[in-house]
Amino acid sequence: MPAEEVFVGSIDQGTTSTRFIIYDRTARPIASHQLEFTQFYPEAGWVEHDPIEILESVKVCMAKAIDKATVDGFNVDGGLKAIGLTNQRETTLVWSKSTGLPLHNAIVWMDVRTSAICRKLEKELSGGRTHFVETCGLPISTYFSALKLLWLMEKLTQLRKL
Repeated sequence: MPAEEVFVGSIDQGTTSTRFIIYDRTARPIASHQLEFTQFYPEAGWVEHDPIEILESVKVCMAKAIDKATVDGFNVDGGLKAIGLTNQRETTLVWSKSTGLPLHNAIVWMDVRTSAICRKLEKELSGGRTHFVETCGLPISTYFSALKLLWLMEKLTQLRKL
């Protein structure tokens, strides 16, 4: 009796594109699909992504990779056992609990809109720039997702109500 077909998928959610890769039981890639998505620059130094566009790109990449694997003779539908995810880490996004929709575009890790918040915190907090290093491993920086969340809370009325 042949061994059960077992496949693992990987969603690679990067800064400029989404990719889905399917691996067989020996970790050999058998199919993949990649799509770029739109970068938005609403102001100098600001970088955003449309969360719905990203979600749709994941769905398309998964479907296309499964189609490619099927065409090549792999029964992925019956054997896709797990899906891993790599993401942009400090890119920040807030979804509505009641609607399931995003409350704002994703603020990308390289966005610098929180620089004024950073300067303010560095002056106010003991330890200055290194105040949070012991707690979370990161210095006060525009990279830090907590500061992007703070910016969103200051700017979005509906988020302040939550």
